[in-house]
Amino acid sequence: MSRPSTPAPAADDPLARERSHLAGSRAALRAMREDVESLDIKDVTANWVNAEVLARQINDRIKALADLSDTPLFFGRLDYLHSPGADRAEGAEGERFYIGRRHVHDHDGDPMVIDWRAPVSQPFYRASKKDPMDVGLRRRFGYTRGDITAYEDEHLSDPAEAAATSKLLQQEIERPRVGPMRDIVATIQPEQDEIVRSGLGGTVCVQGGPGTGKTAVGLHRVAYLLYAHRERLARTGTLVIGPNKSFLHYIEQVLPALGEMTVRQATVDDLVAHVEVRGTDDSPAAVLKGDARMAQVLRRAVYSHVTMPAEPVMVVRGSRRWRVPAYEIEEIVRELLDRGIRYGAAREALPQRIAHAVLVQMERSGEAPDDRVQDAVARNPAVKAAVKAVWPPVDPAKLVLRLLTDADFLAAHADGILDEDEQKTILWAKPVRSVKSAKWSSADAVLIDEATDLVERTHSLGHVVLDEAQDLSPMQYRAVGRRCSTGSATVLGDLAQGTTPWATRSWDEALAHLGKSDGVVEELTAGFRVPTDVITYASRLLPHIAPGLTPVASVRENPGFFDLRETSGGTSGEPSGTAEVVAACEELLRHEGSTGLIAADARVPALARALTEAGIPYLAPGEETTAETRLTLVPASLAKGLEYDYVVLDEPQAVVDGEPDERTGLRRLYVALTRAVSGLIVTHTAPLPAQLAG
Repeated sequence: MSRPSTPAPAADDPLARERSHLAGSRAALRAMREDVESLDIKDVTANWVNAEVLARQINDRIKALADLSDTPLFFGRLDYLHSPGADRAEGAEGERFYIGRRHVHDHDGDPMVIDWRAPVSQPFYRASKKDPMDVGLRRRFGYTRGDITAYEDEHLSDPAEAAATSKLLQQEIERPRVGPMRDIVATIQPEQDEIVRSGLGGTVCVQGGPGTGKTAVGLHRVAYLLYAHRERLARTGTLVIGPNKSFLHYIEQVLPALGEMTVRQATVDDLVAHVEVRGTDDSPAAVLKGDARMAQVLRRAVYSHVTMPAEPVMVVRGSRRWRVPAYEIEEIVRELLDRGIRYGAAREALPQRIAHAVLVQMERSGEAPDDRVQDAVARNPAVKAAVKAVWPPVDPAKLVLRLLTDADFLAAHADGILDEDEQKTILWAKPVRSVKSAKWSSADAVLIDEATDLVERTHSLGHVVLDEAQDLSPMQYRAVGRRCSTGSATVLGDLAQGTTPWATRSWDEALAHLGKSDGVVEELTAGFRVPTDVITYASRLLPHIAPGLTPVASVRENPGFFDLRETSGGTSGEPSGTAEVVAACEELLRHEGSTGLIAADARVPALARALTEAGIPYLAPGEETTAETRLTLVPASLAKGLEYDYVVLDEPQAVVDGEPDERTGLRRLYVALTRAVSGLIVTHTAPLPAQLAG
């Protein structure tokens, strides 16, 4: 592999030619955008509704064709030995393709940049010395603020050229990060690419330690699926689920940068927002409410409203009376119950079934009723009254409220499922007047969502990406699974980073709760973001928090730096070590890139005051860093999924002590230790947790 090249004064300069192609590609992209902007839809729309829809589609297309000046339009080039698809025996001349974030063509329709998701682009990520995939040369480009400044060639078909690590690839991976998460299309590795390009029909679960790129892989898989199955997913929809709003804000620009504007992003709480959440549960209650057994309790409670008829139904039409006996109605009810259809759907079917029984009697008496007569009978007051008595409507929120406040009602439907102590654990201590006045918790909202689905089927999407999945309860997995019951999912997580009392114990168990037991579990173990010394130190915790899990092996050539600093006890009115923490932040801010100060939640207010007094501006998680403000103050509870070039971690033992139990605390510490991309300083006055001892 040759070294990155720099501009040369020669007239036939390869770098100058590549810059010329970049300029031409940008011009072609502008022309594509102008063509869309000039479309006149006045004569092609039948009504204002069609006009609005078409105008919105055109506007989305214009946004997708935006040329981001600081983002390389293409990042690589492939020179094939033969034309793809041609008969090699004919000596077909090879073709050259520039690989980029989106397709760009000239005025004749010839491609100037190939979308990274296209089949012809795949060898850029997969080709190797052992399997060149008919690629003679792979070229990577180095950029500075959107301009090509270097290139690097790899001759895959030349056995004399020794394999070497790409310097430009390493530089791109380690490039300082300011602002939200960016895409990784230029750096996708072969094992990541396999997951990204896996088919739409199957569910994939990715176990990946810190810095392995699992979040980026999940987002790029969505982008790939939208490319490969555009029409289908346009009908069924796609969704990315993250752990909190800060995380979603951090990742929200990745898909638009790839030209994908239609993917919705939400948290699990957003999905189940049937009621306003104003309360919290203690840990035992939250664990029980998140237990999959609650689904059985809810099903029993919902269908307990069905009662067998005691009286016949008498339908009067004109001068005739038609009687449907109670035993016949009971047969209809039992048949609907045996079918296992949704409570609401069965309730809607019941009057039609009763009406059909009346029509059978009419036909036997010589009449010839049609569908209009059946509909009229189904709306008959006697039929409606019978349905209301036998199969009454159920309000999901009222049902859950009764379960949580009526001990006898809960006992009747939890018998054999929850023991007496467990029932007492989830019962509310005080009565509640109404659904609106209740102080619902997040776990209660999930129960209401389960009950809602028992009554009426939840709409299913074509594909759902679930990130930081290890923190979900079984009932939350069920809530997500309902959103992709007829589609597929990409599940992303790390068992070692589970920081809830109900954290996932195994991915097979999680996939079963999701309704995707046939999902494939893939493991990413190569770390591209976290420096070697940092991940090695953090991995000391693995035997205590996730025994048997494979530690991440950093493949970074730049080791970064890692420093443990014992601090002083502080002065009166000043928490221990505050001055040293501020000094460490000032030190790291002298480097290019972003800095995160991570601390136990309880210590954040004091650190915020210290930063303000020192005149250091800072942001909260989710706020976008700028060239002027590059420090983010991060409560440990919100650090998951976020990354910074440099991190100061304050008081590890305080992070552990901030959780309800030691194992959860150590997992939270593992998360906090692995947020740094280039360097980590750990400051502590209290002794470090014993599990970190060498």
